[in-house]
Amino acid sequence: MTDFPQAVLFDMDGTLVDSEPRWDVALADLAELLGGRLDADVRKTMVGTNEGASVVILLESLGLPIESAPEHQAWLRRRMQELFAAGVPWKPGARELLLEACAADLPTALVTSTPRELADLLLQQMGPENFDVTICGDEVERKKPHPEPYHTTAQKLGVDITRSIVLEDSLTGVSSAIAAGAVTIAIPSEVQLPPEIDVHTLDSLEGVDLAYLRALESRRSEAPQI
Repeated sequence: MTDFPQAVLFDMDGTLVDSEPRWDVALADLAELLGGRLDADVRKTMVGTNEGASVVILLESLGLPIESAPEHQAWLRRRMQELFAAGVPWKPGARELLLEACAADLPTALVTSTPRELADLLLQQMGPENFDVTICGDEVERKKPHPEPYHTTAQKLGVDITRSIVLEDSLTGVSSAIAAGAVTIAIPSEVQLPPEIDVHTLDSLEGVDLAYLRALESRRSEAPQI
């Protein structure tokens, strides 16, 4: 029996759950509070980054001093707690794939840039028992797009990252997974990836199962677009 994949590592926002629209609301609310508005192109640059980086990007776009970022980040977190507490829908096919991996005793992990305080709200919805390891943005020194989150996860799982599959939606997350050496599948959600990114790309996870993931091993030497 093949040992591929040794594990399946999931990003959260935009990959497992459709939480990016909640961030849209909170960031727009913060921009309004600061006397401005959230520009659509500016918002795109935030996708896949962490909470702190998003606040700094917003402040810079509004011409406001970034020294005030900590207090505005605290406000953003409180607003996100309210929005996440109301529940967030699954992305198509994500729940089914996660549960199939769990039923097959395949190690799974959640690797997100979202801080633990917020991620735990969604973990209660997704089922913390469905993940062998969870790594949040405030639990690593270097966040995505650095490979540290995925290297740390693989180490905790005791698996070879190069024989593990990562599912991501953003350029930041995909870059992190590729840099870590993982077999990477991109499911772009809010922002399309640049065409030069060498990665397997899907429109959604709907219909994607373990048989599909295992077949990736035989396709690794073929063209990246599937």
